[in-house]
Amino acid sequence: MKSDIAFGQYCEGDSLLHRLDPRAKIILAVLYIVVIFLAKSAASFGLLLLFSAALVGVSGISPRIVLGSMKALTFIIIFTAVINIFWMQGEVLLFALGPVKVYLEGIINAVLIVLRIMLLLVCTSMLLTYTTTPIALTDGIEQLLAPLNKLHVPVHEFAMMMSIALRFIPTLIEETEKIMNAQKARGADFSEGSLLQRAKALIPILVPLFVSAFRRADELATAMECRCYTGGAGRTRMNVLRYDWKDFAAIGVVVLLGAAVVVLNILVPGIGLAM
Repeated sequence: MKSDIAFGQYCEGDSLLHRLDPRAKIILAVLYIVVIFLAKSAASFGLLLLFSAALVGVSGISPRIVLGSMKALTFIIIFTAVINIFWMQGEVLLFALGPVKVYLEGIINAVLIVLRIMLLLVCTSMLLTYTTTPIALTDGIEQLLAPLNKLHVPVHEFAMMMSIALRFIPTLIEETEKIMNAQKARGADFSEGSLLQRAKALIPILVPLFVSAFRRADELATAMECRCYTGGAGRTRMNVLRYDWKDFAAIGVVVLLGAAVVVLNILVPGIGLAM
C-alpha cells in the first residue's frame, strides 16, 4: 500500500469495515453524516472525534494516509474558515482593524466547519472508498436505489457513473501532478506572481489534463464495448450481496452514537458552541 495514496483509492484489507456489506456502509455513511450535523457542543464533537479515530483504527489503514487524503481540500478548508472568521458577526468582539471585525462567534463557527469537513472526509473515505471496491460500491448503490427502476430511473447507469467517478479521482490527481512536474521542468512557475498570473499559469495544465481525461474516457468506453457491456438489463452478479449480523450491529452503533450526541447537546449546555 502506498503511503501517499490519494482520496478515492481503495485500500485492500480484511478488517471489519472491509467485510461489511456495501449497502450497509452506504447507510452508515448517510447516518454518520446526519450525526455530524446534529453535533452542536464541544462534548459531542469530542465524541465524534473519538469515534472517527476508532473507525480509522478498526479499518487497519494508517492515519497518515487518511490525513494525506485531505491535502487536496486544504485550500477549500482554509478559505471556508477565513470567510467565516471575517464575515460572521456576533456579540463578542475580539478585535477590529478598520472595517474588519473579528467576533468570537466567527472563530467558533470556523472551527466547527473545519471539524465537520474533516469528519465528513474521514467518514466517506473510510466507508465508501478506502474499504469498498468500486464494483461493490456500484452494486450497493444500484440495489439500494432499485425501487426507482419502477419510475424508469436509470439506476444502474447512475451507479456506474458514480463508481467510475470515484475510481478516477486518484488517477486524475496523479495525472495533474505529472503534468505540473513536466511544466516545471520546462521553466513554468506556479507559486509566484499575482492571482491572475497564477490562474493564467494553470492553463498549460488544464488543457492537457482535459485531453487526457477525454482520452481515458474514450478508452474506457471502448473497453466496455469490447466486453459486450450493454447496461444493467439482464445482468447477473458473481457475488450476491447478503446482510449479516455485523451490518445490523454497525448500524445500531451509529444510531446509538446519534442518540448520545443529542443527549450531550442537551446535558452539556455550558460548553455548547453556537452555530
